Amino acid sequence: MKKLLVSAFALSLLNVNAQDSTKTNPFTLSGYVEAYYSYDLGNPTNHERPSFFYSFNRHNEANLNMGFLKANYTTGKVRGNFALMAGTYPQYNLAGEQGLLKNIFEANAGVKISNKHNVWIDAGIMPSHIGFESAIGKDCWNLTRSILADNSPYYESGVKLGYTSKNEKLYLAAMYLNGWQRIQRIPGNQTPAFGTQLTYKPSSKVTFNWSTFGGNELQDSLKAWRYFNNFYGQFQLTEKFGVIAGFDIGMQQMKKDTSAYNTWYSPVLIVQFKPTNKFRIAARGEYYSDENGVIIATGTTHGFQTIGYSLNFDYLPMENVMFRIEGRALNSKDKIFVMDNKASNMNYFVTTSLAISF
Repeated sequence: MKKLLVSAFALSLLNVNAQDSTKTNPFTLSGYVEAYYSYDLGNPTNHERPSFFYSFNRHNEANLNMGFLKANYTTGKVRGNFALMAGTYPQYNLAGEQGLLKNIFEANAGVKISNKHNVWIDAGIMPSHIGFESAIGKDCWNLTRSILADNSPYYESGVKLGYTSKNEKLYLAAMYLNGWQRIQRIPGNQTPAFGTQLTYKPSSKVTFNWSTFGGNELQDSLKAWRYFNNFYGQFQLTEKFGVIAGFDIGMQQMKKDTSAYNTWYSPVLIVQFKPTNKFRIAARGEYYSDENGVIIATGTTHGFQTIGYSLNFDYLPMENVMFRIEGRALNSKDKIFVMDNKASNMNYFVTTSLAISF
């Protein structure tokens, strides 16, 4: 009898341990490092590429675009992220932020507020709801970011209410934000900003997205409302071919209390080909028009009106390692670049990168 009781007790302990082993740890730790080298044929003496580039923008030097270490906590009803970063990406994209805020990649917390539906409230510093290109290179089809991506928010700070349908085909979100890629508001600005996002995935191979932004980026005494729309579609046509088509358009009041607006827009098309699991090729065509210099000021007659082309080749020796090389050319209506120490409407550069995720 005693042996039976001991055996039963031992069996119950084994069952408990087996059940515990199936439970997932809510904490995860991950990291990402992306080093790069870029050579601009304009050979800028200060090693800075044109000012409208905020990623991979150092010339003729081996550098770190971004490296971060991220802690994540996720359960059925609570989630949170905290990540610190370093590199030229935070150096240039967060130049306007203060102190240690310049090194925060993510710092947010979320709570599920419905038992029946997938509805969450998230607050803090979060990745932007705008665009198909993120700050993390391995998640983008091209090595360098498009002009469209570099000149719209990569991150945002505020509160987000998000809903995902049961079949996960529809995502809706509304945001209360501190501004256009801002953690802190500028002095004299008490105007809240707002954003929305609608993502529809009719199948695993097709994604449609519409994101918006509305806010004031000046002091309240000079208030000029900015409205922005981001549209894109992503299509995996076959196992090897994919296409992304995007279009951004924005408008901003010329001055306070006026109905006159300055407008800028940008279409972009990317085609990706995967001949094998280890090799990828992507080509991009883009155009960015900002004649009045709302986002990219040039001080020239026609403002910023630029066509761009790029072609990149990727090699993945392992799942978490990516080597890339990309050639890119820009052609502007005005001579806003430098070539052979002379003003030029052309700009050419080659970039390589090595990214490791863990």
